[in-house]
Amino acid sequence: MLTLGSQATGRRDGAELDPLAREGKLRKELGVLAIFCIASGAMISSGLFVLPGIAFAAAGPSVVLAYLLAGVLAIPALFSKAELATAMPKAGGSYFFIERSLGGAFGTIGGMAAWLSLTLKTAFALVGMGSFAVLLFPDMSVPDIKLLAIALCLVFMAINLFGTRHAGRLQSGLVLALLVALAYFVVRGFPSVEVARFEPFMPKGSGALFATAGLVFVSYGGLTKAASVAEEARNPGRNIPLGMILAFVVVTAFYGLAIFVTVGTLDASVLAGSRTPLSTAAASFAGTPGLLILAIAAVVAFITTGNAGILSASRTPMAMSKDGLLPGFLGRVNRRFGTPHYGILATGAIMIVAIVFLDLVTLVKVASTMKIILFLLVNLAVIMMRESRIQHYRPTFRSPFYPWVQGAGILLYGFLVFKMGFVALALTGAFFGGSLLWYVGYVGIHRRRDSALIQVVRRITDRDLEPSGAALESELREILKERDDIVEDRFDSLTHECTILDRPERESVWDFFRAISGTLSEQLGMPEDRVYELLVERERESTTALRPGLAIPHIVVEGQGVFRMLLARSREGILFGEGKPPVHAVFVLMGSADERNYHLRALMHVAQITQDPGFDKKWLAAANTEHLRNIILVGERRRDTSDGA
Repeated sequence: MLTLGSQATGRRDGAELDPLAREGKLRKELGVLAIFCIASGAMISSGLFVLPGIAFAAAGPSVVLAYLLAGVLAIPALFSKAELATAMPKAGGSYFFIERSLGGAFGTIGGMAAWLSLTLKTAFALVGMGSFAVLLFPDMSVPDIKLLAIALCLVFMAINLFGTRHAGRLQSGLVLALLVALAYFVVRGFPSVEVARFEPFMPKGSGALFATAGLVFVSYGGLTKAASVAEEARNPGRNIPLGMILAFVVVTAFYGLAIFVTVGTLDASVLAGSRTPLSTAAASFAGTPGLLILAIAAVVAFITTGNAGILSASRTPMAMSKDGLLPGFLGRVNRRFGTPHYGILATGAIMIVAIVFLDLVTLVKVASTMKIILFLLVNLAVIMMRESRIQHYRPTFRSPFYPWVQGAGILLYGFLVFKMGFVALALTGAFFGGSLLWYVGYVGIHRRRDSALIQVVRRITDRDLEPSGAALESELREILKERDDIVEDRFDSLTHECTILDRPERESVWDFFRAISGTLSEQLGMPEDRVYELLVERERESTTALRPGLAIPHIVVEGQGVFRMLLARSREGILFGEGKPPVHAVFVLMGSADERNYHLRALMHVAQITQDPGFDKKWLAAANTEHLRNIILVGERRRDTSDGA
């Protein structure tokens, strides 16, 4: 016998389909530990296990300081990504933020760059583990190393296809084991550190220090990968910034301590020529057991990078597909496992091609350049979102020291881009040009989409540009509802349905009542004169202007189950009495006698919303009536758990 679920789909195996997948949504399965491990695992790979030897050759013992300086350079991107991810916890990470803030053309460039940089870096990590596999299996050849990388890629693809929970659990276990191995390395090696090895500390000058900081900056490139899976995070407003910041602090500490031990225990000539510096250092003070532990730890590090790379990179094409920037099949979610299976397959295919064919050194630099440009655009995205003053942009984490942190980040990342060299810049420029041609050819130059940039231009020029921003406001409102698990109540429905008027001139309360009586008579099915009479009678009993700037006229009408609301804004003010301050916000409530209890609840909701210290300023600054509606819909208030009639 078929179950109800299988009847709907023709399945005969009784497997229950994911209800979220039916709606094209991803499961929320990642907690703060998983976020921490995705970010940490994406950072700890070749940047720690391969790069220190190359960096030491360039800067000498000051390589320790270079890693810490590179961490400081990553802070603007960390803060900006954390803010954007808590405001817009959607799959796609950098792409989604850039597209919504800067528009479709920048979104296409940023999305392609994010996807390929993550994918290529992940492929490089899987190939890079070959250096350590050779330590364990000396007879491995280059083709063997590539076959191993392809096999691991296929394994990670399968794990991610079967669910984020499995990928997250694998990531957590591997990263925790990796951190234990690094702690062993630091504790075991610290007593063997020789201070004399740090003299002279900066043999090639401060210029070499800053250049090396730019070189090792790529070690922090995976820090913000966790934002790509924000849609799958439980309580993203807390878990995304907490997981990312914890990962940054812990990994930066391990970078500094591990490289300090490595420099302090190896001869300069040995370290400068080593491609397995930590393993070589471990062998010097812990013998073969130390060598094996760190070699295995390095392999685990590359595995975590590979797993995190597929997990996060596959979400970018999914998000771009949903926005119409890539073919639609890439946005489909598997109905059984709730994963973007086509996005995962496409990401894995690109990785395999890179492993087999590509010149790794050049493309690593190109991928790194694209990552730096993405960091630059993310900082610009925060500025656009903040300055657009969009009502529904409500991050739970706000970047400190705005806009100075973002401005410094833009300047620093721009400087780093030009330090990457002509070849990397030329290839990156060609890639961006190709992405723009794709946008024009596939999407069309006439496609217009709401973005924060349009809102900033509209506000600066005081021109009512199209689109007006209502679609972006609505999208962000839906994201907030999903983020905060908000279920709309009756007052939300009233707000969606109510008439909103924008009164341009100063007028008396009686003129205002006469002007709205026609609109209300149609809604209530009452004569216009009767509506006007009821409004006047109620106002003469006692004024409904409750405080400077706010009035709530309310009347009882005939019938049963009747309740309506009308909102009005008067920029110049409505005069509710001689000598009284003008009213700019009016909430007109109308209900039948049997709705008395809900009438009191509606009054309570209005009071809670208008108690916001910034309400009056937002109300007067709103661009149009839909923005006025959004102010009410996102206002802070206690929602009803029932209809509350």
